[in-house]
Amino acid sequence: MTKRRVYLSLVGIIALAFLAGNLAYPNYLNQGIGFINNKLGFRFSYFWDVPFKLGLDLQGGTHLIYEADLSGIEEKDYSSAMQGLRDIIERRVNLFGVAEPVVQTQESSGQYRLVVELAGIKDPAEAIKMIGQTPFLEFKRQRNEEDKQKILDKQKEIEGMSYEEFQQVEGWQLAFDDPYFEPTSLTGKYLEKAELAFDQQVGTPLILLKFDDEGSKIFEQITSENVGKILAIYIDGMAISAPVVNEAISGGSAQITGDFTLEEAKELVRNLNSGALPVPIKLISEQSVGPILGKISLEQSLRAGVFGFLAILLFMIIFYRIPGFFASLALVIFVFIILSIFKLIPVTLTLAGIAGFILSMGMAVDANILIFSRMKEELREGKSFLISLQEGIRRAWPSIRDGNFTTILVGLILFIFGNSFVKGFAFTLIIGNLIGMFSAILITNIFLKCFIGNKIEKFKWLLK
Repeated sequence: MTKRRVYLSLVGIIALAFLAGNLAYPNYLNQGIGFINNKLGFRFSYFWDVPFKLGLDLQGGTHLIYEADLSGIEEKDYSSAMQGLRDIIERRVNLFGVAEPVVQTQESSGQYRLVVELAGIKDPAEAIKMIGQTPFLEFKRQRNEEDKQKILDKQKEIEGMSYEEFQQVEGWQLAFDDPYFEPTSLTGKYLEKAELAFDQQVGTPLILLKFDDEGSKIFEQITSENVGKILAIYIDGMAISAPVVNEAISGGSAQITGDFTLEEAKELVRNLNSGALPVPIKLISEQSVGPILGKISLEQSLRAGVFGFLAILLFMIIFYRIPGFFASLALVIFVFIILSIFKLIPVTLTLAGIAGFILSMGMAVDANILIFSRMKEELREGKSFLISLQEGIRRAWPSIRDGNFTTILVGLILFIFGNSFVKGFAFTLIIGNLIGMFSAILITNIFLKCFIGNKIEKFKWLLK
């Protein structure tokens, strides 16, 4: 590399460091801009100030896991049902005013789950209540006599108790299929909107349903196949209305009548419009972090990061002297670049993510240690500093490359197959390793060539 290219590279690194540093922490620059504007009357724009995106374990919040019951739909529709469930729950949690909630689906060993992360929420109980209040709308058709009798006969096999007696036991849920009605493929998944209306004869409230195009076709097919039979409307597993189908109904409209008050009807319409769930869900896990605990976790994480950073700088300067000093400068730039990337993507910072970031700092320095160790061997053989530096990089590069690539590979596996907490660790570790290789190979190399070169030959004790 010629001197001109070396110095141009140095200018580029300084410009990158300035930009990354002010992206990561623009307060000082903006204070300077404000001072100039006030004193000299200029109107310079302030530098872009983007806050870090913190996870719920750093700012407080709630982590909820719901289990989806897909028993009522065909296996080929599982994926679309879970996607519809995710979209609907995401619309509902957006009503809480939470900044960028996380709603994800997970599948493991045949179990389908929905993960909801609400960072910064002040009332987890209210959030759980609102999510749980989302109604599950479904239509059930009347069973034929043969199927009904089979279920009734099975129920009567319970020793010492008739079906009628068993129905009256409180606090139990029947472990049988409904003998009178069976599910259809028409559920709240296809609901376009719900409206409040009133019966023109008696004035009682009723709810008008409008289905989308696919739901309209399904509704017309179901009504055409069940003329003269009851088509029951269920909400959250309870029969609300059971009208008789007189003829095939086209147009995708239906109505719900029932014994509910005006306020109950309004609430039901509101909940249906905010998202009728395509499948029922059950809360199986709840983890909440208070805002004070989140603040404490953030402060402790920052303290650990600063102490770890300073310890690395001290180690490098004591053991590797001048090269260690410039490696420390490269590490400062590495930190600026990483933090600015976290803001620009943006990356949701969690405790696990900060751990991955701190670990990547150590691995970035590890690359410099390999280079400097090889360089010392070359210096002991009497070679010049620049030749020793180039040989150190050449001989250390295979170890640096293999070590970082295997770490990145493990990080990718964790990111693909891990949960949200593990993904945060894996993502910051991957970014840190990629930038760390750039920092060790390029930035430190340019610094040493520009500021030291062969001028250090008389002071080799500063290198060994």
